[in-house]
Amino acid sequence: MAEEIAVKRLDLHHVQKRVREKLKDHIHYDFSPLQNNLLKSFFDLVQEYDRLDDFYRISVVVLLESMKVESAFYLLDAEEKHLKLVCNSLEGIIREPRPIPTGIYLSDKAYKSENSYIVPIYRKPPQKLPKDENFLSPNQQPWQENIRILGMFEISPLEKLTEADQFFLNKYVNRIGFRLHNRLLAQQNIKHLKFINSLVMDIEHNVIIPNMYFKHLFNQLRNKIGDLQELEMEMTEYRKNSEVSSEACNAIIDRMSTLREDLLGYQQEMLKHHANVSLFLESLFRREHFARGHLVIRPKLCKVEKEIILPQLEQYKSRLKTNKITIDRPKGMDEEEIPIMVDKGLLAQVYANFFSNAVKYTEEISEAMGNHRKAMAYGREIIDDYFGPNQRGAKFNVFTTGDHLSSHEVSALYSDGFRGINSYSKPGTGHGLSFIKHVIEMHGGRVGYEATDQGNNFYFVIPLPTVKFLRPWPEQLEFDDK
Repeated sequence: MAEEIAVKRLDLHHVQKRVREKLKDHIHYDFSPLQNNLLKSFFDLVQEYDRLDDFYRISVVVLLESMKVESAFYLLDAEEKHLKLVCNSLEGIIREPRPIPTGIYLSDKAYKSENSYIVPIYRKPPQKLPKDENFLSPNQQPWQENIRILGMFEISPLEKLTEADQFFLNKYVNRIGFRLHNRLLAQQNIKHLKFINSLVMDIEHNVIIPNMYFKHLFNQLRNKIGDLQELEMEMTEYRKNSEVSSEACNAIIDRMSTLREDLLGYQQEMLKHHANVSLFLESLFRREHFARGHLVIRPKLCKVEKEIILPQLEQYKSRLKTNKITIDRPKGMDEEEIPIMVDKGLLAQVYANFFSNAVKYTEEISEAMGNHRKAMAYGREIIDDYFGPNQRGAKFNVFTTGDHLSSHEVSALYSDGFRGINSYSKPGTGHGLSFIKHVIEMHGGRVGYEATDQGNNFYFVIPLPTVKFLRPWPEQLEFDDK
């Protein structure tokens, strides 16, 4: 009977083994009632509080209230190279960076300083590493294996800690590390999900909706194919009639020439639109975006007007013309243009969003002598010391005529989902300007708005390179912002 039950429980055997080992371990640990209550309090409280800052607070306060000792929580920074103090039992959460006290350093083992006991915070309880000289690379420390250590936990004063206390603190900090690791993973997963949701909106706004323009082009091609079919039928009738005049033949030839030019124009339009969509897709579907959970820029040295603004303006020229919007191009901008390190695909989408908004929101204004004007303009200016002493910025402007925005609209202009008072009757999601803000800030720049005499100026400023390049420009220069 016992053997039969054992066979049924075969799936549980490996877990049963670990449970028996843990029961023996806890008998061996022989924690005091105070220590057991401390652990129970810690477990209960970290389930009660969700915020990461509260987790740090609980970790130090539980020791303060139960063992009457001070403690400090040190974590590796974002690059996992240096320790930083995040919380202690004297001040709570530490917001501003401060020097790490002498005697606190990263180690894979607990150690004693002059008046403290310092324990490594592992992602998971430490395991024995192979005793193989080739297991670790030269100059590599054991704690660097898969970066298993999150930081260090300091407890003081040392004279209050018995050997049994030190043993218990190692086990306590192990439990801190494991739960912190899980929280960081959950936080990272949430961040990835938010990024993917935002990326889906970027794809919809910048790729799927503009891609509908292909439908218009296909409809135009279908109409021209219909014209060709009619022409073919006429030619068939002419072949049956030997008395067709030369004028009729010339008319057919003229119509064929017109059709050929129209078809060639649509083919060129489709090629340009395809190249633009391909550029957008490449910049939005990079593997690095999904691996890191945020957009990753790939800057190249680029002449912004020639390589970004004018191609995007070409995409919107017919729509601007249909809406009777004139385009004011700055004079001499191409002659004095300074190459800037930018992500061409993402910055092209910035201008696509600006021009798309210009099509929808540019309004007609009255000028002197009763004239009316409906216009969009773009330009660029260099601002000295914009980002600090000797740090120039290039300010890129997109101006549209119309009424000024209200103070409420200005304050929320670049927020995701925000739409202005005059936008409710027009299609849109309110995502375009927030996308612009995100991309420009990734380039180290800033976005803004200013009211002008005849309308509204939307702009962004990005840093100019501090190195002066000699012509010809190294246009193939590229690096990944890792």
